[in-house]
Amino acid sequence: MPVPKRRLSRSNTRHRRSAWVANNTQLVKTVVNGKTVYSLPHRARAVEDSNGDVQFYEYKGRKVADA
Repeated sequence: MPVPKRRLSRSNTRHRRSAWVANNTQLVKTVVNGKTVYSLPHRARAVEDSNGDVQFYEYKGRKVADA
């Protein structure tokens, strides 16, 4: 594990920490049965029946898990 050669000053440490910013999550817009659905990329999508109950999860059109 690398070890710093010199100690960082308090102001440099705080400046580095304050510069870090989290990014907003990017949603993917898809149209399913005429409804616009927003989902997270690279995540399994829940397939629901007409009552809204989750039947299974799919990813790229394939069933990956049961509910």
